[in-house]
Amino acid sequence: MLEIAHVAKQYPAPRGPLTVLADVSLTIGRGDAAAIMGPSGAGKSTLLYIAGALEPPTSGTVMLDGVDPYRLREKELAAFRNRSVGFIFQDHCLLPQCSVLENVLVPSLVAADGIDYARRARDLLCQVGLENRLDHRPSELSGGEKQRVSLARALIRQPSLLLCDEPTGNLDEDSAGMVASLLLELRLRQETILIVVTHNPALAARFPLRYELRHAHLHLAGA
Repeated sequence: MLEIAHVAKQYPAPRGPLTVLADVSLTIGRGDAAAIMGPSGAGKSTLLYIAGALEPPTSGTVMLDGVDPYRLREKELAAFRNRSVGFIFQDHCLLPQCSVLENVLVPSLVAADGIDYARRARDLLCQVGLENRLDHRPSELSGGEKQRVSLARALIRQPSLLLCDEPTGNLDEDSAGMVASLLLELRLRQETILIVVTHNPALAARFPLRYELRHAHLHLAGA
């Protein structure tokens, strides 16, 4: 379970602290999926980075499966993030010199748990419809295929939390629909907590939980 309680985020500015998030609280369980919308600059990505243990809040707490990542030491935090959080960004961030299979395996390179990640990577690539692209380089893939590779990569360690920042922003309508369907399907299959930040109302409408960030506060959509 992800529990965000009374989180605030401020940045220093010449005229005093700039408040990006104020008293934000959110609880999401395993297998749940939430979309967060809001205007540019509203703090959506900041909230995502705080939830994913990339950027500490100014105040408030974040708990993932009973662990406060911001109380961990730097090395422990990196291990926690690698094991428990998957990220997908608008830019797929694939390594151009590596094959599809090698890109998916990247997060597992620091794992020492005896799991056959090569087999898991192949299984995931089959699930996202790329079983015939294992040896291809990113330059040989379409935009939608690249994003499906990034989805398999994000899920390779079966994280508790999957965070997506505009995952369909660079895709055509058909590819965006396919990626959205895969996100929602695979989060149920792996019982992952899924949070997507998007400007796309059609994408957000497919999620059972929908929120809006307005004036630094998080609201249920339509409230």
